[in-house]
Amino acid sequence: MVEEQEKPFPNGSTPSTQSHTSDTDSIHETQSIRQNDQDNHPNRLHLVRSYASGYSGFAPQTEYADINLKHTTTGATLGSTTTANDPAFEVDWEDNDPENPRNWSMAYKSVVVFAMSYSTTVTVLFSTSYTVTIASLERVFDVGHLTALLGLTTYLIGMAAGSTVLAPLSEMYGRRPVYIFSTAIFVLLILPCALAKNIESLLIPRFFGAFAAASLVSNAPGSINDIVVEEYRALAFSIWAIGPLNGPVVGPIIGGFTYQYLGWRWTNWLVMILAGVAFAFVAIVKETYGPTLLRKRAAKKRKETGDPRWWSRFDEKKAFLPLLKVNLSRPFVLMVTEPICIFWDVYVAIVYGTLYLSFVAYPIVFQQQRGWSPGLGGLAFCGIGIGNLLTILLEPACRRLINSHRKDPETGDIPPEAMVSVICIAAVSLAAGELWFAWTCTPNIHWIVPILAGVPFGAGNAGVFIYSNNYLVHSYSVYAASALAGNAVLRSIMGAVLPLAGPAMYASLGSNWAGCTLGLIEMACVPIPVVFYLYGKKIRAKSSLIKQLQEDKRRADEKKERFLRKMEREAIKRGDAEASVGGVAKTGAAVAEERDVEKGA
Repeated sequence: MVEEQEKPFPNGSTPSTQSHTSDTDSIHETQSIRQNDQDNHPNRLHLVRSYASGYSGFAPQTEYADINLKHTTTGATLGSTTTANDPAFEVDWEDNDPENPRNWSMAYKSVVVFAMSYSTTVTVLFSTSYTVTIASLERVFDVGHLTALLGLTTYLIGMAAGSTVLAPLSEMYGRRPVYIFSTAIFVLLILPCALAKNIESLLIPRFFGAFAAASLVSNAPGSINDIVVEEYRALAFSIWAIGPLNGPVVGPIIGGFTYQYLGWRWTNWLVMILAGVAFAFVAIVKETYGPTLLRKRAAKKRKETGDPRWWSRFDEKKAFLPLLKVNLSRPFVLMVTEPICIFWDVYVAIVYGTLYLSFVAYPIVFQQQRGWSPGLGGLAFCGIGIGNLLTILLEPACRRLINSHRKDPETGDIPPEAMVSVICIAAVSLAAGELWFAWTCTPNIHWIVPILAGVPFGAGNAGVFIYSNNYLVHSYSVYAASALAGNAVLRSIMGAVLPLAGPAMYASLGSNWAGCTLGLIEMACVPIPVVFYLYGKKIRAKSSLIKQLQEDKRRADEKKERFLRKMEREAIKRGDAEASVGGVAKTGAAVAEERDVEKGA
């Protein structure tokens, strides 16, 4: 054991997240106690806290062994500790801390939500605007229909691959640098798509462009969660989802008219312009990820004070490569080991795949069978868009439904399974809309009927997407990005593969039975959210990761509570001691005054 050298606090600061000039006496008291303790126990080192009235973290212990840490300039902590760090030096959020993203102004939070929604919309729009140009690409590049359709497949596979890398990186380095770098790459890779001379030079840039764009799809929900409190999380997700949910719908509409009047290359030029605006938006958004902000604050404190003892509870204690390995593998680990992720990933993948299959089915039904132009064929998706907006507008009613559930007696909060009640309704609406479309899509029935079928279909899609994301975020907290990344991987793969079977499926089964098959599959999946609604608490209880997160939170709360109680007791004792000293001093002064009076007399 190496005894710690007594160091004065740089710049007169005290070991707290705030500087208090009133703590001077307690610092001297601390130094005296520590010196006496070292004299009596030379083989042990006791660190006695200073009384910092502004401390907001938690304190696990009062005794500490020698600390063997190495803080890096990036704020990571390498090495190990034999015991816990000194809680008096922990950097944490304070009450009403302006740097805490959840304390930002409502106006700036609105800017963040809009920026995330718009940017995600552009990336999704680019995937579906491609579908209206397939017929032209077959002629221009002299390829078959299936080969031309690979542009949609490669884009979604690229998005799946990107989610597994970029989401964990955002948990290591923060959201903002990942957003800026990946969005810039996305914008640049649209250029070779617009200038493509053959199908290969179109498919390859679309894959890597989608890889970069995946950061927005997988991380944007995490950014929304970073800035909102739990009470308004569903509302914030609903507002953010206006763009991403309608992006697949807007893509064929904008792409259809652009292709019809300007040609297929301009569908890429237009998206490049929109993506440039998205880059400007993500560039002005500040970092939202709390752990990254606290790591940087601790590193700044160490640099400013020259004291390596400042730390945050999010400092990493692994070297770069092992840390990178853990973070990159986490989405896959969650995807195959967590029951919640397994069932929700499969269900959302089926829903997402069916949605993307509709971008193949609608052109067949409305353009091939009814003879509509590409522009008018894109307008057929308006029913789905209206359904998406309907779910978002009904968010207050959904919130009342969620809040009507009985609170969990253990936590005092509404259980997350209350959100699944909305998904149960959405699942039935989704299947009903698909079955409605299946049996009304033929030319002998008026065109408005199958378009109206898109309303319950779109509403169900929106409900499943918004509230399943909300459920995953609520369940996995700081690892939400990894949980959502695994979800994005599976749904993107399904969205990439299922449309390839669309043309053959509709050709062999016919429009009625092809759509009916999909509707029956979706109806068969309705029990998945029902099971989670009824038994979700038990399923979450079996999750090792969730139990670990809950246990960490419980311990942190208990340690903080114990620390605050001890601080209060010590402050009372110190106040009593100071009062006694003050009384003695006052008595001595009174005696001296009396003597002076006597001498004068």
